[in-house]
Amino acid sequence: MTASPDLGTTRSASPDLLRSVFRQHAAGVAVITAQGEKPVGFTATSLNSVAAEPPLISFGVGASSSSWPVIARAGHIGVHILGEHQQELAATFARSGADRFAPPTAWRGGPEGVPLLDGVLAWLVCRVIDRVPAGDHRIVIAQAVVGDPAGAGRPLLYHQGRFNALRD
Repeated sequence: MTASPDLGTTRSASPDLLRSVFRQHAAGVAVITAQGEKPVGFTATSLNSVAAEPPLISFGVGASSSSWPVIARAGHIGVHILGEHQQELAATFARSGADRFAPPTAWRGGPEGVPLLDGVLAWLVCRVIDRVPAGDHRIVIAQAVVGDPAGAGRPLLYHQGRFNALRD
């Protein structure tokens, strides 16, 4: 069933309305990482493929996020596509104040010094091209440099405020 344009339920634009609408939008789950004095990372559902030539991606990051100061200066970032078996990893990287790179998180230093998470479906190391202010967030645009799409499994999704598995 689809939503009808019933004007009786129309609400004025607000942060709550935007969150409510986007709870209806299933999104893939990624973790973005970067290396500063120590590694940083966060869970992102705003990852997008922007262009094939050159290979560009984008994602949003909150300007008040603990990861933003490192992302703001990083020359390269890591993009990790999570599998349905990685709900706890997604939750760890979404949790404020968590030591995200402590055990049981398995990771290693990758190309350009970017922290790479083990066991993901796919990963990219990307060179940051631009950071665009967008309200209380920043949109980061980056060009893929190297990656690996060969992980096994099915993608983790985020829908209705929860991590979910893809169903056939």
